[in-house]
Amino acid sequence: MRTQSRPNGFLLHDVLVIAISVGVAVFLVRTEVLVRILTSARELEFLGSFIAGIFFTSVFTTAPAIVTLGEIARIHAVVPTALFGAIGAVVGDIIIFRFIRDKFSEHLIELVGHRNVSRKMRTFFRLRLFRWLSLFVGGLIIASPLPDELGISLLGFSKVKISRFVPLSFAFNFIGIVLIGLVARAI
Repeated sequence: MRTQSRPNGFLLHDVLVIAISVGVAVFLVRTEVLVRILTSARELEFLGSFIAGIFFTSVFTTAPAIVTLGEIARIHAVVPTALFGAIGAVVGDIIIFRFIRDKFSEHLIELVGHRNVSRKMRTFFRLRLFRWLSLFVGGLIIASPLPDELGISLLGFSKVKISRFVPLSFAFNFIGIVLIGLVARAI
């Protein structure tokens, strides 16, 4: 049986994780460590695409990673850039997936459980249509420059397994990076 203090505990935990993430991001930006890493990665083609792909997944590092992937795609071929960038993005997504997939969806369902509409919301979350819709929308978010954390959270609702998540993440990140490369070449 859960106690009333449980929601405050997980809420405090989530806020703490977000605060630490923001602190690390601010540190990376202020010390220009991220900029140096991504700038040096531009000349490395495949390894640079992989490194930029890892940073492509997080809300705090998406913008510099997009610029780096675009620059690499302008200098080198788009498809290999997208291939290695997507592999790196899968690595970044797996890290995020391990941290927030189950916790975020469980926490949201628990919060909804404290309201009068909890039964209707739980039924909605369990619908097969919702699971397929969350897979599709989550994949689109992963492919877009939007932060993958949101897409991965949606995938958490659909209870996707890691064995299905990896190819899904790769495919959508590959498409997103190809589009970034094509836009960069067109500019």
